[in-house]
Amino acid sequence: AILLAEDEPAVRDSIRKILEEFGYKVIDAEDGEDAVEKFAEHKDEIELLILDVVMPRKNGKETFEEIRKLKPGIKVLFTSGYTADIIQRRKILKEDVIFISKPILPNKFLAKIREVLEDERND
Repeated sequence: AILLAEDEPAVRDSIRKILEEFGYKVIDAEDGEDAVEKFAEHKDEIELLILDVVMPRKNGKETFEEIRKLKPGIKVLFTSGYTADIIQRRKILKEDVIFISKPILPNKFLAKIREVLEDERND
């Protein structure tokens, strides 16, 4: 399953539809705090996190760090309306994370998901 944390309901719904269309089971979270709670409930079935970088109650980086304590090696794909360049310049995320900018195009998005799932860095 994929845990999707996105605070914008319309964006969350569109991402969920893309994922479900390609056979993924999706567990929704409306912000970082909700994501940590949902992860704790479904820890054994979640193999990938898709986290918005900027969310209320806990940002994507904080959410990932907390979830990683519960399940080291969990894979993550960060999303943001900001470009990768801004994210790196402001040091919002570490440089070695996998990131996709919004708006999310289905084919690019699915390619990024495969890249994350096949990536050995998180193992």
